[in-house]
Amino acid sequence: MTERVGFYPGSFDPVTNGHLDVIERAAKLVDRLVVGIGVHAAKKPFLSADLRRQLLAEVTGPIAQRIGVAVEIVEFDGLMVQAAQRVGANIVIRGLRDTTDYNYEMQMVGMNAQMVPDLQTVFVPSSPFVRHISATLVRQISEMGGDIAAFVPRNVLKALES
Repeated sequence: MTERVGFYPGSFDPVTNGHLDVIERAAKLVDRLVVGIGVHAAKKPFLSADLRRQLLAEVTGPIAQRIGVAVEIVEFDGLMVQAAQRVGANIVIRGLRDTTDYNYEMQMVGMNAQMVPDLQTVFVPSSPFVRHISATLVRQISEMGGDIAAFVPRNVLKALES
């Protein structure tokens, strides 16, 4: 049987409890999960790629151990499908919060399928208790001095407070 390798791409800027929900649920579907941090030279990130990588490694380690799956963290730029191919993924994991996400993701599935037909996309719907969380809103709340403790893991909150 072919190893099921999932690739979960995102900016993770910052990693949120919503991301962790998808990671935990996706880890149960694959033999190896690669979390891909998208970095774009033209965009100014909220957190550096190195810090995002460190924070993700800290929060995914316990998930990997509990579920018994290998989880790797990588950085990529350029096309997501090319990054997925580089890490040997045969499944792309995408989290869905609502129908807006679904409509956008369906367009991406079509485009990606034409570029890399053997790469399958699996949608993981967010759990109800984290469905409302988006990294964009978390960044905005944080930048305006609001409390984001309910939306991010403790290590992310600590990193943002320092």
